[in-house]
Amino acid sequence: MRKFVSVVACAILALIALVLTVLICYVCYVGLSYERIPDNTVLETENNGTEAVSPGIEYSIVTYNVGFGAYNHAFSFFMDSGKMKDGTAVTGKNSKAASEDVVKSNINGSAKLIADGDYDFVLLQEVDINSTRSYHIDQYALFNEQLPAMSRNLGICYDSAFLFYPITDPHGKSLTGLASYSKFKMDSALRRQYPLATDISKYFDLDRCFVVTRYSLDNGKELVVVNSHMSAYDEGGTIRQQQLAVLNAFLTEEKNKGNYVIVGGDFNHDIASSDGLFETEQLRPEWVFSLTDDDLADGYRFVAPTNAPTCRSTDIPYEKEVNYSVVLDGFIVSDNVTVTGCTNIDNDFMYSDHNPAMMTFILE
Repeated sequence: MRKFVSVVACAILALIALVLTVLICYVCYVGLSYERIPDNTVLETENNGTEAVSPGIEYSIVTYNVGFGAYNHAFSFFMDSGKMKDGTAVTGKNSKAASEDVVKSNINGSAKLIADGDYDFVLLQEVDINSTRSYHIDQYALFNEQLPAMSRNLGICYDSAFLFYPITDPHGKSLTGLASYSKFKMDSALRRQYPLATDISKYFDLDRCFVVTRYSLDNGKELVVVNSHMSAYDEGGTIRQQQLAVLNAFLTEEKNKGNYVIVGGDFNHDIASSDGLFETEQLRPEWVFSLTDDDLADGYRFVAPTNAPTCRSTDIPYEKEVNYSVVLDGFIVSDNVTVTGCTNIDNDFMYSDHNPAMMTFILE
């Protein structure tokens, strides 16, 4: 009997030692693989056109967070949680897309939606290049196929270690970026880094950034188009203020040059005072914070219509007028840009947890 107990005890100790060894190796792997992409990284322009942007002509621009191709109506995200109005707590379930076919269907649907709009400028966020969560499908290549005549660049915003959670279906390793397209000649493209948390969450947070694409005009000025994706889940607002400071410093610098500036993207904050505007059976999530024109550098304003929401909660699968929804996506424009129209494209969150936002404008 003693021998049996001894064998069992040794087996348990060996198992504990194995688990600890694996855990220590994983922690070392995450730590050693951690590396932030440098600020002011020059990006390659692909398929560059020859046509120039001109003042006095109306152009169109669209911004769209495509949600790495996972978010059909059945998808809920495992890291999100919230409450229904009756007090029921809810938590998302899925760590990656349901299948390769779902990813391809969503991305091709998003790409066709954008291509059919025939926009002059296109800004996309959460475009996966090689990620476990989207079955390693190169989504940038799929967009390129449906936008073949457009100039383009890609700024990597997230190149993570393998996230071994949930244990039963790990989220895995992610490589994702911001893709910018236009019908015009891109003179340069630069990836700018946003500040991020410095605690342990930095190992798993998106490497937030914005991509600056410049277009020369014949009046000696530049059109500066910025593709931006800011942080969410910012308790206390510390990172929000730091990121705004970086963006506002950039905006002020460009205003002082006399350039035309348009920032489009997913701001991960309510930029249209839209909380409570859309029917829902959920309480306001903790991650919803508001930004207004007062938060921007002098000479800039938000352009964010409220005809439809641009983001839905992901702690439950999507059902119209059940999920909480809000306007997080839109534009910032300088005061020398005249906005002639704007709308949120109500696609009923068919291919993503976001709807696109579009704007028409004239450079004065």
